[in-house]
Amino acid sequence: MSNTPSPSPLLPRRHCLRFPHARPLLAALTGISMLGRAQAADAIPVGSTGGGSLQVIFGLLLVALLLAGSLYLLKRLAAPSGGTTLLRIISAAAVGARERVVVVEVGETWLVLGVAPGQVNKLHELPRQALPDGGRPAAPHQAFADRLRQIMAHQQRNVRNAP
Repeated sequence: MSNTPSPSPLLPRRHCLRFPHARPLLAALTGISMLGRAQAADAIPVGSTGGGSLQVIFGLLLVALLLAGSLYLLKRLAAPSGGTTLLRIISAAAVGARERVVVVEVGETWLVLGVAPGQVNKLHELPRQALPDGGRPAAPHQAFADRLRQIMAHQQRNVRNAP
């Protein structure tokens, strides 16, 4: 008998002569990879990938519903209650970049307040008066809307009259 190993179907004969222990090592690695493939085939049966997709879709739907529900609750809890008529803003005017003068109705008195970032100061106190437009205070944004409309109309006239 000769000490030369028999040729391996995976390795050419010349490699077997240089590395006599390569054949058993290669056989062991091949066996391990075949075992891994067999276990992977048993673990994921053909045609069962739909269950995983359904779980992912169900999970995403659940997260979306939880997000929508929490946003709804946050909106409901953070919304101011409009049922009280104890305090009403009568008028407001900007006197600086961040400073405003606000007239607030509290009961039968009007308070003139100076409002700045981080502080509110009482400037004056007046008895309640009748409003000139039928008792409804003007919306604070209405004056801005009127002024913007005037500026836009003025600019359009200038564009039309330009040579």
